[in-house]
Amino acid sequence: MYEKFRFLTSGESHGKCLTAIIDGLPSGLEIDTNYINSELQRRQQGYGRGGRMQIEFDTAEISSGVRFGKTIGSPVTLVIYNKDYENWNKIMSTKPEDMTEEKSFTAYRPGHADYAGSIKYNHKDLRNVLERSSARKTAIEVAVGAVAKLLLKKYNIECSSKILQIGNGKNEIEFHQEIDKAKEAGDTLGGKFEVTFKNLPVGLGSYVHWDRCLDGRIAQAVMSIPAIKSVSIGDGEHAAEITGKNFHDEIFIENGKVVRKTNHAGGIEGGMTNGEDLTVRAIMKPIPTLKTPLNTVDSCTMEETEAHFERSDTCAVEACSVVAESRIACVLANEILMKFPTDYFE
Repeated sequence: MYEKFRFLTSGESHGKCLTAIIDGLPSGLEIDTNYINSELQRRQQGYGRGGRMQIEFDTAEISSGVRFGKTIGSPVTLVIYNKDYENWNKIMSTKPEDMTEEKSFTAYRPGHADYAGSIKYNHKDLRNVLERSSARKTAIEVAVGAVAKLLLKKYNIECSSKILQIGNGKNEIEFHQEIDKAKEAGDTLGGKFEVTFKNLPVGLGSYVHWDRCLDGRIAQAVMSIPAIKSVSIGDGEHAAEITGKNFHDEIFIENGKVVRKTNHAGGIEGGMTNGEDLTVRAIMKPIPTLKTPLNTVDSCTMEETEAHFERSDTCAVEACSVVAESRIACVLANEILMKFPTDYFE
């Protein structure tokens, strides 16, 4: 399927930088770097984050596609430099003469990409899998999402997110208590969050082909965030326990306008936006890097051992919700440009 707004990212967790190239932006779009960096700071916040957030202070550098604060129609390149790279420049060197076993490891980490990735790409040193499968790469995705949000704002589309649950906690005080208990036990926590987009036009997406259904595209974008295990639109997670009379959103006319009094569908019917708020809920699993290591197998000796521990968070649900906003914003930016094509903004 042709994509109007598309992007590629590159970079490793402890490499020199993370990079993205965005293609398809009309010229004349104002790019507010302060806004992009404020979104990056949102991703770094949240109770339960680990030591890496004390090292990095993510800011994005624009190296192409923008002149005097506005896009010029060519691809936009974003770069985030990893401050921790100064401690890893030999370990992550691209030069063969710098080869070292420092920071290499061979014990599979349950819940990570290590086992399948090592077989797929024939890696004995699992550092080669960890570096790109790490959630660190979501930093550059948030920067791309910030650009997508700037485009959506041109159409008066706004987004927000909120945390619904962490562990057994249902409010902020309980969230902190749950995280503190997990940290003390050398454990981790996941949770549930909700992302909302308002003022979407009717008819983004389509029912004519499976790969053009907007809910499917959104679900894929959110599901592929590291640690996400469940995605639902609206009240989809409860649909199995609700009857049709109580689930489907009845349609009324008020002052000549079609209105709904409920939004169980989460703003999407038949794979298309229906004018109501888009609501997406997702569940993040507990972070699989544990200070109390899990049982595993060594990839070289094939003997049982304990999992490798890498610096990590106790909980990152709040950060994950920001990443989800960005992923969904990119999907919606593409749909907006497909429905309202333009090469420039005045």
